[in-house]
Amino acid sequence: MYSGWVDIFAVQSILVVMETYNQKKMSKYGEEKLLADSVVLTRLDKAVGWARKYSIFPYPFATACCAMEFMSLTMSPYDIDRFGALLPRFSPRQADLLMVIGTVNQKVAPVLKRVYEQMTEPKWVMAFGACAASGGFYDNYATVQGIDRIIPVSVYVPGCPPRPEAVLDGLMELQGRIAKQKHPLISAPSGM
Repeated sequence: MYSGWVDIFAVQSILVVMETYNQKKMSKYGEEKLLADSVVLTRLDKAVGWARKYSIFPYPFATACCAMEFMSLTMSPYDIDRFGALLPRFSPRQADLLMVIGTVNQKVAPVLKRVYEQMTEPKWVMAFGACAASGGFYDNYATVQGIDRIIPVSVYVPGCPPRPEAVLDGLMELQGRIAKQKHPLISAPSGM
């Protein structure tokens, strides 16, 4: 039963045992083990992946009616900003996510390829809607039957037009892939 008093000798003996244990622990495992108990250690690659997945800079390549659904992503019910991808960039050189929104015809295909080539590494592509993913219901000579025939696609978002929830699911899928990728650090060129 607890009576409200503390035995000072018991406390001192516990402190001596803890100090002896820490000395044995340090001598047995070294400073690394003690450091691991008090500091979170991670690989730099994983830290960069975590930071990159929450700082996506989209460039919307909007060509058709799916652009209306893209605009709804900024509204409060969906709030794409909580995923770190709110502000669209106005230059492909500032973006790392190319969102191809809508139908791509043969005349626009070279422009899309050039926009993709202007983006810096790492870069990802989202096929937004059925027309960007597979040509949609336009099965003719003038429409590209899927943008993956022109540029590599990272994630497909189905629908005609896709619901905002589907776009957010596609974005979360892309974030998961970004976090798992290897992120090489850029080093200074040799000779500098």
